[in-house]
Amino acid sequence: MCPQCQRTAPVGVQCVDCVAEAARAARPTTTVLGGRVRDGRPVVTLTIIAACVVSYLLQRTVETWTLQWAFSPRIGAVEPWRFLTAAFLHSPSSLFHIGFNMLALWMVGPYLEAALGRWRYVTLYLLSAIGGSVGAVVLAPVVGGWNTAMVGASGAVFGLFGAVLVVLRRLGRDAGGIIGVIVLNVVMSFVLPGIAWQAHLGGLAVGAALGAAYAYAPAARRRQVSVLASIGVLGVLVMAALVTYAANGIPLG
Repeated sequence: MCPQCQRTAPVGVQCVDCVAEAARAARPTTTVLGGRVRDGRPVVTLTIIAACVVSYLLQRTVETWTLQWAFSPRIGAVEPWRFLTAAFLHSPSSLFHIGFNMLALWMVGPYLEAALGRWRYVTLYLLSAIGGSVGAVVLAPVVGGWNTAMVGASGAVFGLFGAVLVVLRRLGRDAGGIIGVIVLNVVMSFVLPGIAWQAHLGGLAVGAALGAAYAYAPAARRRQVSVLASIGVLGVLVMAALVTYAANGIPLG
């Protein structure tokens, strides 16, 4: 082989084809919690941030964009996709709303994406977003707001807060900082006006539950437990919404 095709090995040299074959045969390196170790940027987190930013720009430029995808407990019974789409919207008149949520997402998202792996991470995020909307539905009979429009990634972000707290505890790391962040944000949810604290609590509960399932699953059955836990949480969310709608006479579309 020519000098350009030589690759240094522990003993002698190898050709590029041998190196490529060895790389294909090697098992991927994983984290303690089973996430695949990858080089480069946190692709999923950046994609979510980009989707939220693009959606925000559409909110500012397309008059009907917010109205078309925003969520309220009553309209969710007719158009259930809004349980999720509202998490990619933010208050079009406030840069602080999207800025705070994207900053919080960037603070915890890459860590969870690396620790859990991309598929469990994106499942955690999406189910936490849905959990935030379900939280608003379940608590609507108590606090009202059946027709109150809700937007924002806060429910999903609170889900990440709940998950990262469980993951840090599972790994024996100091969780004092994230506990402080959660407490501060919960207090702000009740103190500041116009914040859907119901969605925050719903997302937090879903994130903590999934985080526990992902983090404490036995290594030998991690995939099965993760899949079953994700399906189970989705089933609980669907049932909780359906039961609440039925108990309050809200017709489904």
